Amino acid sequence: MSVVELVLLVLLGAGLAVVLGELRWFRRRPLAHRLRPYSPAGPATPAPTPSSPAAVLLPLVDQALDRAASALGIGDDLGTRLARADVGTDPAAFRIRQVVHGLIGLAAGAALALALRPGGVLAAVLVVGLPVLCVLADEQRLSNRIAQRSHVLQLELPVVAEQLGILIDAGSSLPAALARIADRGRGAAAADLRRVVLRIRRGASEAEALAEWADRTDVGAVRRLVAVLSLHREAGDLGRLISAEARAIRAETHRELVERIERRSQLVWIPVTVATLVPGLLFLAVPFVSALAQVTGA
Repeated sequence: MSVVELVLLVLLGAGLAVVLGELRWFRRRPLAHRLRPYSPAGPATPAPTPSSPAAVLLPLVDQALDRAASALGIGDDLGTRLARADVGTDPAAFRIRQVVHGLIGLAAGAALALALRPGGVLAAVLVVGLPVLCVLADEQRLSNRIAQRSHVLQLELPVVAEQLGILIDAGSSLPAALARIADRGRGAAAADLRRVVLRIRRGASEAEALAEWADRTDVGAVRRLVAVLSLHREAGDLGRLISAEARAIRAETHRELVERIERRSQLVWIPVTVATLVPGLLFLAVPFVSALAQVTGA
């Protein structure tokens, strides 16, 4: 057995130990964790014990993956990104899942390297590349989820802003209007407004709760709407300002939709261009090769 195969087997064994250490049927849980569902506080998800492999390796993995995300241009921390994607997963669980996927990719790459026995460079690509791809796939899915939710919020925001303007013009206060839309609405904007109303009921001011919403979503339209809503104590015609902002958001959404349609219409011409140029190039290549053969005397 070569040194490379021995290293791959050691890595595979360490990965299997970490993965199996997270499975309930494999490791014996402490008595306190087994009795936790029957406690007066109710069941709760136990945190990894300090002696478990996950508790030891998770901070190092979290730091390494944060640096990798920063190198890819992702400046926000994982907790903020999970909140923007509206994913009910804490950062520790997300990192553990990434580690599991990376170890699965490592095992698959090691198995392929041992089975195919390619060259050293290709074996290193298989062993290192598959885990990296598995980890980056989770990051890409989270980024796609954030982009999709931001797009849905952009589409829902004009309707929500118009409803806020109508309720405020009818005499409702800003907290009452937010609570009414949050209770009766369905969608991404209503879910965010429920968090805003909950923060207000817990003692935060309207401006503070709305600013937290704008920071969490990181959508320009939300920031502009929050800037208008923050004037509810100073402006006397807040409903008219909100309606004007709703029309501006709707115009911006329409402009983005037109740009998306134009880009897709341009993509239609790519297969048409390829289907036209390839036969033309083949027809031009025949006389060119013939003339070149005559000149060279071949």
